Amino acid sequence: MRAALGWLQRRADNVAVGLLTAMFLSFVLQIFFRYVLNHPLGWTLEACLITWLWVVFWGSAFLVDDRDHVKFDILYLSARPGLRRILALLSALAILVGFAASFPATVDYITFMKIEKSSTLGIRLDYVFSVYAIFAAAIVVRYAARTVRILRGGDGDGRAGHAQGVGPYE
Repeated sequence: MRAALGWLQRRADNVAVGLLTAMFLSFVLQIFFRYVLNHPLGWTLEACLITWLWVVFWGSAFLVDDRDHVKFDILYLSARPGLRRILALLSALAILVGFAASFPATVDYITFMKIEKSSTLGIRLDYVFSVYAIFAAAIVVRYAARTVRILRGGDGDGRAGHAQGVGPYE
């Protein structure tokens, strides 16, 4: 199982690298055409925007670990371990319920957007915005797993029975 998850993680990394490469090449191409050939290309801006959108949501769904996000956790870290588990459970449940409840409407809106195309490249907007559905589904799975870990006695960060602070400074 661990080997399969490692393989999937590397493929998710490959997708992000491909997206960043496409964005960078579009950016460099735009600079070359604008400042060297004095003939700006309109599609490169749209390509950069679409690849950036995909990099942000793809990376948040599959590459950025929860502990790597910016958090305002002063109160959480100052709480006793029992209260900390309750706070972690409440926040995980709130995120899980919020994303799960919004998922059907999200998918409905994305499928509705098949009638629109991007202005320059002509890409259907349901393809462009489909990454958000992928992101939302990944968040639901991630926080469902986190809720189960907390209920089994962990602190929500994958360290069962961890009684000290969860930050790197403790």
